[in-house]
Amino acid sequence: MDAAPTTRAAAYAVQARLTELSHQPTVGWKIAATSAAGQRHINVDGPLGGRVLEDRVHPDGAEVSLTGNMMQLAEPEFVFVLGTSLAPQPEPYGAHQIMDAVSDLRLGIELPSTRFTDVTAVGALQLIADSACGHHFVLGPSVRAGWRELNLSKVHMSAAVNGPSGHREIAGRGANVLGNPVTALTWLVNELSELGIGLEAGTFVTTGTCSDPIPVRVGDTITADFDGLGTVTCALTA
Repeated sequence: MDAAPTTRAAAYAVQARLTELSHQPTVGWKIAATSAAGQRHINVDGPLGGRVLEDRVHPDGAEVSLTGNMMQLAEPEFVFVLGTSLAPQPEPYGAHQIMDAVSDLRLGIELPSTRFTDVTAVGALQLIADSACGHHFVLGPSVRAGWRELNLSKVHMSAAVNGPSGHREIAGRGANVLGNPVTALTWLVNELSELGIGLEAGTFVTTGTCSDPIPVRVGDTITADFDGLGTVTCALTA
């Protein structure tokens, strides 16, 4: 604990160094704890940013291993892809400015994990250093044209889990993501900008679970349907 970061800047610096040591490029960013349920689950009072590494991204319909996964959860999410880079700047970005840089909206399922045996005990700074519980991520399809005219806070999500853990259906909605997934994206861009970190064109940002985190087990499949915008699915293996 003597080596634990004491500021958010230090926590993100540890995160960046661990990424360098992995020899994997950062292809996306994730936001943890954008919902009240997510904040309760890891015992923090606000969102946290983390990196998604290239070798941890899987296509829609993929089989994803849960071996070594400490959390055993699935989280359906809205995912924005940047078509234009967003460099750090002195003043905060506005939501419209950020959305002008977005080229695509996709759907995803995050399968988070952590190095910590008790994720509720370590605090926000340690979790940021741990890349905000970033682990595996299923990057699903692009959403149909016309999504920019939608209020994403009102989009409903229905997830179905089938397998050893039994059949379950879980409801969620965009409003669970800091009130709106666009708000979550804006938060992350400005969080990183304050630290001198920019986002390159082609980078994706997955904005946080729109439902309660969903417990899953090896052998389960999960499919998330986003209110007619599309579906994303994966199968969980040992």
